[in-house]
Amino acid sequence: MEGGVEKPDRTEFRDCINLTWKQPYILRLALSAGIGGLLFGYDTGVISGALLYIRDDFESVEKKTFLQETIVSMAVAGAIIGAGIGGWMNDRFGRRKTILLADVLFFIGAIVMAVAPSPGVIILGRIFVGFGVGMASMTSPLYISEASPAKIRGALVSTNGLLITGGQFLAYLVNLGFTRVPGTWRWMLGVAGIPALVQFLLMLTLPESPRWLYRKGREEEATQILRKIYPADKVEEEIEAMRQSVEMEVKEEGAIGEDNILVKIRKAWSNVVVRRGLIAGIICQVSQQFVGINTVMYYSPTIVQLAGYASNSTALALSLITSGLNTVGTIISIFFVDRFGRRRLMIISLIGIISMLALLGGVFFAASIHSPLVGSAETSQFGSNSTCPAYKALSDSKWHCTDCLRSSERCGFCAHDGDKLLPGACLAYGDASKNICVGDKRQWYSQGCPSNFGWLALGALALYIISYSPGMGTVPWIVNSEIYPLRFRGICGGMAAVANWVSNLIVTQTFLTLTQALGTSPTFLLFCGISVVALVLIYLFVPETKGLPFEEVEKMLEKKSVFFGRAGRKDRDGIIANL
Repeated sequence: MEGGVEKPDRTEFRDCINLTWKQPYILRLALSAGIGGLLFGYDTGVISGALLYIRDDFESVEKKTFLQETIVSMAVAGAIIGAGIGGWMNDRFGRRKTILLADVLFFIGAIVMAVAPSPGVIILGRIFVGFGVGMASMTSPLYISEASPAKIRGALVSTNGLLITGGQFLAYLVNLGFTRVPGTWRWMLGVAGIPALVQFLLMLTLPESPRWLYRKGREEEATQILRKIYPADKVEEEIEAMRQSVEMEVKEEGAIGEDNILVKIRKAWSNVVVRRGLIAGIICQVSQQFVGINTVMYYSPTIVQLAGYASNSTALALSLITSGLNTVGTIISIFFVDRFGRRRLMIISLIGIISMLALLGGVFFAASIHSPLVGSAETSQFGSNSTCPAYKALSDSKWHCTDCLRSSERCGFCAHDGDKLLPGACLAYGDASKNICVGDKRQWYSQGCPSNFGWLALGALALYIISYSPGMGTVPWIVNSEIYPLRFRGICGGMAAVANWVSNLIVTQTFLTLTQALGTSPTFLLFCGISVVALVLIYLFVPETKGLPFEEVEKMLEKKSVFFGRAGRKDRDGIIANL
């Protein structure tokens, strides 16, 4: 796409509405391809709620945080592979066929998970879904951008990002809707097959990207599609513009080794200008994940339970806050990213993130030291067979709820039947103990302890999302679409995207283990410290690309001044360090 992914302004949205009203075929193309973004968001968001009920159905999952993390993160691992395969398929077979294959993988993954007899089969389904997510994450916006008029391209491409966050919000609604339906998590995961099937059928009726067709020498087919997209008096002009752009792109690719990806990578890192852009782009992408966002998006119901809300349905309902605010933040970003600038918006975002992570760490610390005591009389009334073995072995029985949940023997806390903050019982973990506790009209806690600080944790979580979404949530992708010279745009964007997915995988695969090994409070404080490092790196090494054509960005990256404080502001807030 010429010029990278463009972010729209108000005028562009107005033009978009006017043009799509006159040319509804454009909107049909964009929305049909945008279902890929919806599936992307749904399949990455739905597991957060489904995991609560998978834990209930499979005791092995409940007892092993590593297995829980694997169920969540295998979609991310699959996405890394899917993105790599998708890039090759896009060039070889076209955008349309890649989207169709992604839909098949989405559908297969949804069905496999819905009928899964064991955690291993759920993981297999998540891998299939991950392949689809990886392909859709790069192909859907590419198809939309190449099949959209340049005048409204940014607005239409932004619909894909909006559909991703909308898909995550939809996932939370669906999760909440199936909480009382037999099969719970099977319906939550299986329903994703429906939009995949809808998109597959829609894409069968739509054409290939005209730009891809033109590159493959199928000029007549490309022309026929452009006639449906543009007014008759604009078609020839667009054909000529596309011809010149494709010829320039092919020439640039040939200059860096079109057929050898290793040559492209080596030349990218050996070129000073490109290397500086890559470092800035990768810093943005890695920071986006290591500030801990996907601990919130993938595990938010679990975090709500850690904050002291025991009920699965309550945790899901409260988690709607995070997903809804993420969607709102995406919309806010559309209107402010061109007003405040990319770099400034990321810095403001990180300041808010750091503050809220520090607050979350403090809240969970206060909740842990004020958690209810374990009462020996309360525990003994359930019988010695139900008592937590680790608690039974103590000579000094002064334990808190947090000690019970983090004991060497996996145990659960049965709250006091009158006031959940009064001493409760520490029982051996298992369905038998849980059923006895619930049957006695008490609340059963296995993730977090009863607390009066839950509302404060939810408030901090909401403010974290408000801080993250408009800045670090969207801007790193915009920076990566603008900071690379044209001839290296594809290979550099791919390396930065892989860095993003790998960082996502690391965070997703370690979050629950960290909370168990370090505690919830230290884990959030760890992410807070990482966010401080991210703020420093972005301040030092990421230039401002707002409103700059590719040529000016390249010239800016050639300069050797050190970007820091006043020295940087003299040069458009955009000179990066001499690396």
